[in-house]
Amino acid sequence: MPKVLSEANRNPGVRTVEVVRPEPSQATFLAATLKGLGVTMKHFFTNVSTGRDIETMQYPEETEKYPPRHRGLHRLMTRDDGRVRCVACMCCPTVCPANCITIIPAETDDANVEKYPAVFEIDELRCVVCGLCEEACPCDAIRMDTLEHAKPVEFRGDAIETLQTMLARGVASTATQGGTGANWRDAADKPDPRR
Repeated sequence: MPKVLSEANRNPGVRTVEVVRPEPSQATFLAATLKGLGVTMKHFFTNVSTGRDIETMQYPEETEKYPPRHRGLHRLMTRDDGRVRCVACMCCPTVCPANCITIIPAETDDANVEKYPAVFEIDELRCVVCGLCEEACPCDAIRMDTLEHAKPVEFRGDAIETLQTMLARGVASTATQGGTGANWRDAADKPDPRR
């Protein structure tokens, strides 16, 4: 509360108060600014000379170790004969919440397989990395166990994974095509080949 020096006689609401001005050293923030800059410069030169307190990872020269169940970029599995394992059943684009998977099926001459994907594309910029495509696939054709994440791109078209790029990331699958058959109970004791 300011100190009241006097009140006006004609109008009691008008008062004269004492103005308290701070000392010049308290009115400027120069001392506090210089003290803060001193702390900043001390940390800067310590980190530049010793690197002791630096938490920054020098990516891409240094990479972080991902956990084994990390969902990375998609890859497509192949059969024993080298063809893509996908039968274009459309389960993965149906279950995808981001609608980032495009499959155009085509007829095949193989008697065991009705269709194959003529076009298989995944837009990695739209993908939410949920793993539902991997779970929905009845043929174990698509996996996300590459331990790679999507690289930065300058153009949107460069972020679309094609059939060829996903096949280049994949290896032959050890899962049985079409399930284990009538003797599935006998195979229940064996470990899952997908893991």
